[in-house]
Amino acid sequence: MGPAIGLLLIIALIFIALAIVLSFVPLGLWISALAAGVKIGIFNLIGMRLRRVPPNNIVNPLIKAIKAGIDVGVDKLEAHYLAGGNVDRVVNALIAAQRAEIPLTFERAAAIDLAGRNVLEAVQMSVNPKVIETPVVAAVAKDGIEVKAKARVTVRANIDRLVGGAGEETIIARVGEGIVTTVGSAESHKAVLENPDLISRTVLNKGLDSGTAFEILSIDIADVDVGRNIGAQLQTDQAEADKRIAQARAEERRAMAVAKEQEMKAMVQEMRAKVVEAEADVPKALAEALRQGKLGVMDYYNMKNVMADTQMRDSISKLGQKGENADKQNKE
Repeated sequence: MGPAIGLLLIIALIFIALAIVLSFVPLGLWISALAAGVKIGIFNLIGMRLRRVPPNNIVNPLIKAIKAGIDVGVDKLEAHYLAGGNVDRVVNALIAAQRAEIPLTFERAAAIDLAGRNVLEAVQMSVNPKVIETPVVAAVAKDGIEVKAKARVTVRANIDRLVGGAGEETIIARVGEGIVTTVGSAESHKAVLENPDLISRTVLNKGLDSGTAFEILSIDIADVDVGRNIGAQLQTDQAEADKRIAQARAEERRAMAVAKEQEMKAMVQEMRAKVVEAEADVPKALAEALRQGKLGVMDYYNMKNVMADTQMRDSISKLGQKGENADKQNKE
């Protein structure tokens, strides 16, 4: 029993050790590579494990590259993976470029991939151009009429300018600027509506693809519509603003007139107060004149009689005026 148990333990340990080795050493992947005619050492695969590089991400793209006739080394693929690139996408891009007879080296493809661009999509766009549709761009002609235009831009990826070249947003912005410039320089909106290709020709001649990652093949005006009468609206707004300014100035003058009127009323009240004050001094002056003998008693009574006679005449005249007014009202 003892030797048999020991033998079973030894066999179990051998199986465990073999399982650990096979899990660490990608033996199946090595056999697949040999079957595909790719020469790669088992120690290279073990080294990938030690460097924490998944061997599948290197060997499978390498097999595709070798089968497609692309000469690329394991070290380059592994270095690109360690730099954060997508090895499989780069190899697919190289295969697509080779089939389309587009000159593309591994270094250029790796640089494009590390720059954050989809190198496979760029190669596909070089073969099959892409159509970029701009949003509706509103521009105003010289006659003040708004024109709304939408364009379709057919572009092809420029492999040499993918690194550092501007993207689709720049193309859309430049096309929109060209539409605004072309419509704004037109004498009438009718000229733009009659010849919409004038916009595309003018915009295309500006060389809008300079400094971008694309090559513009054509610019087609998809739709042109007439918008608002901006000139008339601006004139209306200006007239409304002028009216408000005139109303504000008139209100300012009215306020000044009201203030002046109130000021004059205050001055009248002030003058009346002075008159009352002066009239209050008259009895004092008479009393002082009587005390000093400058005015006699008979003189004082004569003055009172004159004042009474004046008041009587004034009352009679007012009664006459009231009678005349009453007669006029009765006649009416």
